[in-house]
Amino acid sequence: QAHPVESGGDSVQSGGSLKISCVESSHWFCMGWFRQGPGKEREGVATLNVDAVPAYAESVKGRFTISRDKDTLYLQMNDLKPEDSGTYYCVADNYLTSSRCKPGTDASRFDNWGQGTQVTVSP
Repeated sequence: QAHPVESGGDSVQSGGSLKISCVESSHWFCMGWFRQGPGKEREGVATLNVDAVPAYAESVKGRFTISRDKDTLYLQMNDLKPEDSGTYYCVADNYLTSSRCKPGTDASRFDNWGQGTQVTVSP
């Protein structure tokens, strides 16, 4: 299976906005975004289950919006903070149930990963 392909990463100032994208060639029951900042562990940011129900990490609620249009997954990020900096990975899986398609689910449970796109937020 082809891996997701992310794009849209950039450098922005604190308080700014950015929209990153992920193109998927297959249909997945569960898709989402993880990120890994410098010196940090990989963490879930947002997920979208097969019923198109989104879920967000507490740290991004109210600022980030995950959405999907056909074969493209988006993450709209507003009011960005320096702690949002990192490599953002698009993830997908066909075995996670709706209840487990959550950003709190361990990263190892997601079978398909993109190469990542870099987001840098300066103070």
